[in-house]
Amino acid sequence: MGLSVTEKIIAAHIVKGNLTPGEPIAIKIDQTLTQDATGTMAYLEFEAIGIDRVKTELSVSYVDHNLLQSDFRNADDHRFLQSIAARYGIHFSRPGNGICHQVHLERFAAPGKTLLGSDSHTPTAGGCGMLAIGAGGLDVAMAMAGQPFHLNMPEVLGIHLTGELSPWVSAKDVILELLRRLSVKGGVGKVLEYFGPGVKTLSVTDRGAIANLGTELGATGTVFPSDEITLKFLRAQEREEDWKELLPDEDANYSEIIEIDLSSLEPMIACPSSPDNVVKVKEVSGKEVSQVIIGSCANSSLRDLTIAAKALEGRSINPNVSFEINPGSRQVLENSDVSGVLRTLIHAGARIHQSGCLGCIGMGQAPATDTISLRTFTRNFPGRSGTKNDQVYLCSPETAVASAITGKITDPRELGEAPRVEMPEKFVINDNGIISPPKDGANVKIIRGPNIKPLPDFEPLPEELEAKVVLKVGDNITTDHIMPAGSKILPLRSNVPAISEYVFSAIDPDFPKKAKESGNVIVVGGENYGQGSSREHAALAPRYLGVRAKLVKSFARIHKANLINFGIVPMTFEDPSDYDKISQDDTLTIPGIRNALLTGAKTVTVKSSGGDTFQARLELSERDRYILAAGGLLNWVRAELKKDG
Repeated sequence: MGLSVTEKIIAAHIVKGNLTPGEPIAIKIDQTLTQDATGTMAYLEFEAIGIDRVKTELSVSYVDHNLLQSDFRNADDHRFLQSIAARYGIHFSRPGNGICHQVHLERFAAPGKTLLGSDSHTPTAGGCGMLAIGAGGLDVAMAMAGQPFHLNMPEVLGIHLTGELSPWVSAKDVILELLRRLSVKGGVGKVLEYFGPGVKTLSVTDRGAIANLGTELGATGTVFPSDEITLKFLRAQEREEDWKELLPDEDANYSEIIEIDLSSLEPMIACPSSPDNVVKVKEVSGKEVSQVIIGSCANSSLRDLTIAAKALEGRSINPNVSFEINPGSRQVLENSDVSGVLRTLIHAGARIHQSGCLGCIGMGQAPATDTISLRTFTRNFPGRSGTKNDQVYLCSPETAVASAITGKITDPRELGEAPRVEMPEKFVINDNGIISPPKDGANVKIIRGPNIKPLPDFEPLPEELEAKVVLKVGDNITTDHIMPAGSKILPLRSNVPAISEYVFSAIDPDFPKKAKESGNVIVVGGENYGQGSSREHAALAPRYLGVRAKLVKSFARIHKANLINFGIVPMTFEDPSDYDKISQDDTLTIPGIRNALLTGAKTVTVKSSGGDTFQARLELSERDRYILAAGGLLNWVRAELKKDG
């Protein structure tokens, strides 16, 4: 039986386990990336391991999330990140150089390599034939220390593409269609691999846009083949030496195959407030729009800005619309200038912002009250924009610019003949925004501002756990619900005591106070608990407040891994109907939980103060169990290093 591209990459990097789906494996990581919202904590964790220099082939620290310097904290943390990168052998992408995924695709992505990033949209690099996976910062710190990354061998779901996209239909519509079909849970435990004749009609940035939103399906990653299209892109980036052909075998076996005829797709749009609430644009056309933004790690490439500019030639932005452009990188900005794209956008009335995440992470660009905002972003979770009861729609650059012109949600096909977009054979390359580390960083002084606080220490798991249900929630709770983003909270990312005051603030602002008063805490939830961002603060901060376990119907992959890393026991209901037997403020007792973990028990008995007794599943690897018993990954690794002398 032949191998898929995903299996070939894993087979070349596997250090433990085999290619059997669902079985625990460990793989060598070639590259890592961090961004500033997660990076400060990741590097504090790396320091705590005690390694003198990163052991990856390449590690990059990007500053792209916290670009608003409303006080000293972000600026201080940027200096910390730059100095610690120099100390430990990490490349540093300066503020304004661009969004980590766009820059990494341009300057560092390499076919056949593995990439682990402390950002959930790291799979964007799968558009260049990589196996790129989002993870918590502690997992990335371990990879930088030379440790393999542990996961369950994913299923490889084949997406067979035929045909070619019609005018005014683009890559964003492909992944929105897949979200419509599969939902935000459809990719859990899977890598999505695209193959078939339709793949060759998609550029690398098209592929990157599709790979990016695979994250919203809950997928471990997304992989495209490396072919002549990949070579063309790398040649234009003056990185031809990084190319190698990487194709699936003709008899590659996929767990399932989904057929998509690209020529049959229409412009699609995700309605409020979930990326999978997808309909055809024509079904919601005519709704008045007040804000339109082209940007984010999904759609901020030169191609995306170019199609918008060409659509605007001879046209102007509707006077009732704020049309905003967030270029994905300094390279995109410079090439837009050289090609005349930038001038066209400015002349038509666009607001040009710096290269960064900005409104996608709630860092500015909040829409007006009771208005519709169209964005080419990745997520439209409730309130993520910074405006309460927001109405955020996700769409392609084509739909975005058409709506900015008309002032209402508009199918871009109504604009008439579609312009033709050609990318340059050679991009203008300028790596001044990327600082390479010195060969020896031993004498580099790490600059720590007052917002950098030490990592808290956590005690091992007790033999018996008695914990109060301080909060009970429903399905599809996101990491934004657990640990909100935005300009008020993100600057606290390296100060665990301060940021913990905002845990679950979107659901129950009194949660931190209640948790501190309760001692040990357990949170009860529904399906797909923890979907969304990779931010480990959604595990670290609750653990600081005394959360020792979470009992839910099912977990999102990254959040479950983060819970384990910080010693919070992730449990699932053996019988989902038992969820209804628990009330908020009940006390749950789990006798012998530590012994159950260490002896490999598949279930534990949970006793409720309400009088019910039921079973909870421990779906954990042997390594996970040792980590949880130790009270977290750092505790366990330190103990293992002591054993090794």
